[in-house]
Amino acid sequence: MKQVHVSPAATPGWRAWLIWSVGVAAYVLAITNRTSLGAVGVDAADRFQADASTLALFAVVQLAVYGGMQIPVGVLLDKYGSRPIMTIGMILMAAGQLTMAVSPSIGIAILARILLGAGDAAIFPAVLRLVATWFPAQRGPLMVQFTGILGQAGQLVALVPLAAFLHATSWTVTFGSIAGLGVLFAILVFLVIRNHPLERGADVTVDTDTGVIRVVTSAIDTGVGIRAAWAHPGTRLAFWSHFTTPFAGTAFVLLWGMPFLTAAQGLDTAHAAAIISVYVVAGMALGPVIGDLSRRMPNQRSFGLVLPAVGIQLVAWVAVIALPTRAPEWMLYVLAVALATGGPASMIAFDHARTHNPSHRLSTATGVTNAGGFIAALIAIFLIGLALDLQGAGTPATYTLDAFRVAFLMPIPLWILGTVFILIERKRTRIRVGLDPERRR
Repeated sequence: MKQVHVSPAATPGWRAWLIWSVGVAAYVLAITNRTSLGAVGVDAADRFQADASTLALFAVVQLAVYGGMQIPVGVLLDKYGSRPIMTIGMILMAAGQLTMAVSPSIGIAILARILLGAGDAAIFPAVLRLVATWFPAQRGPLMVQFTGILGQAGQLVALVPLAAFLHATSWTVTFGSIAGLGVLFAILVFLVIRNHPLERGADVTVDTDTGVIRVVTSAIDTGVGIRAAWAHPGTRLAFWSHFTTPFAGTAFVLLWGMPFLTAAQGLDTAHAAAIISVYVVAGMALGPVIGDLSRRMPNQRSFGLVLPAVGIQLVAWVAVIALPTRAPEWMLYVLAVALATGGPASMIAFDHARTHNPSHRLSTATGVTNAGGFIAALIAIFLIGLALDLQGAGTPATYTLDAFRVAFLMPIPLWILGTVFILIERKRTRIRVGLDPERRR
C-alpha cells in the first residue's frame, strides 16, 4: 500500500451520483430477488409439496450461502473493486431465478436458491465500497443509511407486484421475468459502474481530514486481513450488532410473516400484505432518523440506538405471541414497526466496521459484519420451521396459532445471545480506543 497526497473533492460530482444510483437500483433488484420466495411462500409450498422444514430450507440455504460468501466477497472487492463483482453477482442471481422458473423439483429449486444467495452476497458490500471510494468520508453514515433505505423498496416490489404477477400469469413466467431483469442490470452495471474516480489509478478510500488517499493493492495477504479484521473488538462489535438487530424482521419478511398473518392470525392476503408493507415503509422512514442520531452520538450508539432497537423488537414480539387469542390488527402493525427498527439499527454496524479498520481491509471487515445478521436469520428461519414440523403443523393446511406461538419462541435466545456479546465487545472496543480505562488484573 502506498499513499498519495491529493485533495479529495468536498462535493461529489454527477458521475459519483450516477454510479451510486445504478448501484442502489441493482441493490433494489437484489432485495426483490432475496424476498421473492417469501411473498409467494404458500404458492411455493403447494408447487413443491413442501412441509415447513423444507420450505425453511429454501431460505436457510439461500442465507447460508449469502452469509458464507460475505468474507470471500469482501476479499475479492478489496482486490478487484465493485464493478466486476457486481456484474458477476447480477448474472448469478439471474441464473438462479431462471433455474427457479423451470425447476421441476425441490432439489433443483434449492440449487436455484444457492445461485441466488451467491449473487445477492456481492451487491450490498459492493455498493458500500462505491460509497467509500466515490464520496467523502464524512458523508459515509448518511449515504449508507440512504443505500439501505432505498434498497428496501425491493421488498415492496416482491410483496405486491410480484405476487400479483404470479397469480395473473404463471410461476415460470414470473421468475423468468425476474431473471431477464437480472441480465439487463448486469449489462447496466458493467457499462456504468467504475471502481474509482477516473483521475485516480487505483481503488481508494479517502481520509478527508488529511487529504491522504490510500491506494489499495492486491498484495495484502487474505488470511492476515481476515484475522486482523476479526482481531479488532470494533469489528466484533459490528458483527454482533448486525447479528442481533435485523434477523427477526428478515425471518418475518423472507418467509414466515405471510403464513403467520394469514394462517395463524386469520387475516386475508391483502391485510397481511399491508402489515408487511408497513414494516418496509417504517424501516425506510426510520433510516434517516437513526442515521442522524448515529452521527450525533458516535460513542453511545450501542446503548442509545442498537440495544433499544433490540428491546423494542423483543417486547413487541413477546406481546403478540403471549396473547391467548389472535392479536388485534393494530397490535400486528405495532409489531411490524418494532421489527422495522432492526434494519436501520443494523446499518450502525457498518459504521463500526468502517471506523475500526484501515482502507485495505474495508470490504473484508464489511463482509464479516454483514454475515452476522444473515447467520442469525438463517438460524431463526430454520428453527421456526423445525418447531412447526415437530408440532405436526408443517404445511399450510395444518398451520395453527398455537403452533406458531411455540415456534416464534425460537428467536428469543438469539436476541439474548447477541445482546450479551454486544455489551462485551462494546466494553473491549472502548478500552481499545482509549474511551474507557483498561481493567486492572
